[in-house]
Amino acid sequence: MSYRRALCRERPQMAPPMFIPVFDSAWILIQPSGVYTSQPESTMSEFDRWQGRFAVPEYIFGEEPNVFLASQKDRLPNSGKVLAVADGEGRNGVFLAEQGLDTLSIDFSPYAQAKAQALAKKRGVILRTELADVHNYNWSSEEYDVIAEIFTQFSTPEERKGKFAGIRKALKKGGLLLLEGYTPKQLQYGTGGPKQIEHLYTMDLLEKEFGDFSKVLIKEYDTYMSEGSSHVGMAAVIDLVAWK
Repeated sequence: MSYRRALCRERPQMAPPMFIPVFDSAWILIQPSGVYTSQPESTMSEFDRWQGRFAVPEYIFGEEPNVFLASQKDRLPNSGKVLAVADGEGRNGVFLAEQGLDTLSIDFSPYAQAKAQALAKKRGVILRTELADVHNYNWSSEEYDVIAEIFTQFSTPEERKGKFAGIRKALKKGGLLLLEGYTPKQLQYGTGGPKQIEHLYTMDLLEKEFGDFSKVLIKEYDTYMSEGSSHVGMAAVIDLVAWK
């Protein structure tokens, strides 16, 4: 099948530390010893930052699946294996499991994965989880019928290059890739996502990475988002639907 593009502008042992947000740019770190320290978010590692965000009781991106992912329900196969990349608290992995798919949700945050399992139990589905850093992951070869990568833009350009190579490797021939991220215009809205422009997705970037797939659909647009407390407001997004 020839390559096509559709463009529409239209993550007895001593307990781990817990991070409690006190305002937008800093966290209180609660050590098992009971020592409290403040740590600016700008100096934290990505792991600590996400552990801090996921430490709160509520699901910061909500319990319902990402709107784009849910809109692709009819494209999903009736059965097969799915990989949800950097799946956080599991809302997307649980949705995919609800479609009868054998879903593996990977993320590097133990707090997030505990919440993902709790959500799966609440919904009455089986969700496999694996603690994994996508930048140091042992990507399998042509294992998955579907891979979902939704708002995982914490990667540097070099890290992203390796992650996308892993996704291409792990997807079966004919398999479906569903991807959504923010575009550089999102910096004008400031309603979520990274502040580093090089972490954001463009049409040229996605065409370069996945343009050799058998069919590629890309849509770039502005939309109002309401997904938990962390994705609220107008947003500039880009969607990719591609078959290897």
